[in-house]
Amino acid sequence: MGYIISTVNMKGGVGKTTLTVNLATSLAKNFNKKVLVLDLDAQISATLSLLPPHEFGKLRKKRKTLSYLIDNIIVPNPYSKLDIHDLITKSVCGLPQLELLPGDIDLYDEYVVSEMLHQQAVNENKIENFESVWNNFERLLIRNILQPVIEDYDFIIMDCAPGYNLLTRSAIAASHFYLLPARPEPLSLVGIQLLERRVKKLKENHQDNNPLDLRLLGIVFILSEAGGIFGRYDKYYDQVIRRVKQDFSIDQLFTTDIPMDVNVAKAIDLFMPAVLTSPNSSGSKAFSKLTEEFLGKINAFTQNNRG
Repeated sequence: MGYIISTVNMKGGVGKTTLTVNLATSLAKNFNKKVLVLDLDAQISATLSLLPPHEFGKLRKKRKTLSYLIDNIIVPNPYSKLDIHDLITKSVCGLPQLELLPGDIDLYDEYVVSEMLHQQAVNENKIENFESVWNNFERLLIRNILQPVIEDYDFIIMDCAPGYNLLTRSAIAASHFYLLPARPEPLSLVGIQLLERRVKKLKENHQDNNPLDLRLLGIVFILSEAGGIFGRYDKYYDQVIRRVKQDFSIDQLFTTDIPMDVNVAKAIDLFMPAVLTSPNSSGSKAFSKLTEEFLGKINAFTQNNRG
């Protein structure tokens, strides 16, 4: 069975999608790992980092996106003909080991979800304990979607939306690990702190019924443009790292940083990850090194569990 991993931060613009697609592609291309990318952000950045817009448009027209599965859970349709196997795009970017479950700009309506769960609580005489009904749905939504395919992959990596919406919470609850991308700047650090509080609360919400087996795999620092062009982050970056080390152990930090590289930004226009479009660039080489470190952390966890 593969590992399910969420890429998440409360703040946007910290490199979640960049980390997700380049890590997934490097795992598939350089290490022959079977990887599924799941796009949980309505901005569909991960989807459009792996597929041209016209291809996504064709899939959406055929309803071959994540929203089809979510809709069928919220309002079950006995006549549904598609399952998750039908919706996964194979051989993404020409890589047989890399696959994608595309996101959608309309993933779900939270009001409809609330209405459905309220009715469920009424039917089960649990209206006074509506929170438990919601928590159970939250815990199982993404997990049940992935259950039929989890054994098909070495890794399922989910690109979560910024903030803390239903899908992000459900993704974290379904994950074995989460990755925390960040930039060396104050608001990004606030995002780290907020996420850790939310994860702690999420674990508390589920501790009475099958406690979550969830771990922070590591924080990845992705430098912003100013650091790469003007070199202003040298001293400040060290200050940020020291602040983070006060709250996290050394094994919760990736030693590999991702430098600012214009080739990573340009790759977005080509709808392919930088590790494919510019494999010899500094950013791509850093992602390859990060992937090795990522696998080292996973292997260490696996060996410790066996021990």
